[in-house]
Amino acid sequence: MIKAEFFEKDGEITGFRVNDHADYAESGEDIVCAAVSSAVQLTANLLDALDLQPDINLGENVVECMLPSTGNLQAKILGQFRLHLESVQEEFPENIKITISEV
Repeated sequence: MIKAEFFEKDGEITGFRVNDHADYAESGEDIVCAAVSSAVQLTANLLDALDLQPDINLGENVVECMLPSTGNLQAKILGQFRLHLESVQEEFPENIKITISEV
């Protein structure tokens, strides 16, 4: 199961961590993994391209992205990313779990 954790401070998303496998299908055929991986990559690249200075850490089966400050643009991008993952979770509840942690 993919675990997506969003970090919030004072009600604003300040970052996220996504890890593990969806286990929906074999590697290369897993549509849940593809949807989540694509959204993670797009979000991280967008934050970087807009010079919002994300601190991105990659590991084996884990991506963590933290922002040094919050603001309207960051909140919109991370909020839309969360909505996307929530829509994937609605369709595939056995393959992705979303949590929110206060930091």
